Amino acid sequence: MFIIPTIRLALPDEAARIALMSREYIEFDLGWSWRRGRVLQAMADPTINVAVAHAGDGGLLGFGIMEYAEQHAHLALLAVAPAYQRQGAGARLMAWLEAPARLAGLEKIRLEVRADNPGALAFYRRLGFAATGRSAGYYGGVMDAVRMEKSLRLR
Repeated sequence: MFIIPTIRLALPDEAARIALMSREYIEFDLGWSWRRGRVLQAMADPTINVAVAHAGDGGLLGFGIMEYAEQHAHLALLAVAPAYQRQGAGARLMAWLEAPARLAGLEKIRLEVRADNPGALAFYRRLGFAATGRSAGYYGGVMDAVRMEKSLRLR
């Protein structure tokens, strides 16, 4: 079944669930750095959007955290629960997070993705991101990251 999620800014009472999703879907086998307190700090930062995607029943199915700087945006985290992957929720979250960057005239979006996650690498490529390099031991000295970016300039 295809679900069109509702996407909005996260509320403080959703921080614990976001943190658990980060640990389960992104930070597994690594140190857990995006705990509830860090998510709450991101929510309080005016340069960061923490977005959540909800299913029709109100259940949290995904989230994204994007920081906006003067010339580029940086996607810190993006996760969609496995049951909802490959149904458009991740792409909708990315479009929602990308919209303020485009509106502000930022040049690009940057991100890092686990080098051992071919599904995520393919997902970001489909959205127009290109690999720009690799960072050895980026994730806690344990896992390499592939650096990627997407130009937001009009062609």
